[in-house]
Amino acid sequence: VQLEESGGGVVQAGGSLRLSCATSSRSFSSFGMGWFRQAPGKGREFVATITWNGDTTDYDDSVKGRFTISRDNAKNTAYLQMNTLKPEDTAVYYCAARVTPLWPLPTTPSAYNYWGQGTQVTVSS
Repeated sequence: VQLEESGGGVVQAGGSLRLSCATSSRSFSSFGMGWFRQAPGKGREFVATITWNGDTTDYDDSVKGRFTISRDNAKNTAYLQMNTLKPEDTAVYYCAARVTPLWPLPTTPSAYNYWGQGTQVTVSS
């Protein structure tokens, strides 16, 4: 399974970006999906998760109210809408897929089976 992120870039503080995570896998609609990020010198950290049907989401407290995770199973794509961006949101953002159903979806990167290559998000002050 290959996941491909897109939509990263450079934005001023207070701005918005929408990240996409696309796959050609026909099993996408059964995957739990997560977004994680990794800033320079730090470990990979949880951002948000969404269940296979999009009914339930979870967010890290640092992004709650600013970021929205969603998915379109017909397009085999997951999204991360990021609003009111802050310089501390600067990181490489990764999408990840978990094959085995579980709720709540794990917030630890090791619980995910497939990963994208990442997309850089830089927020300037």
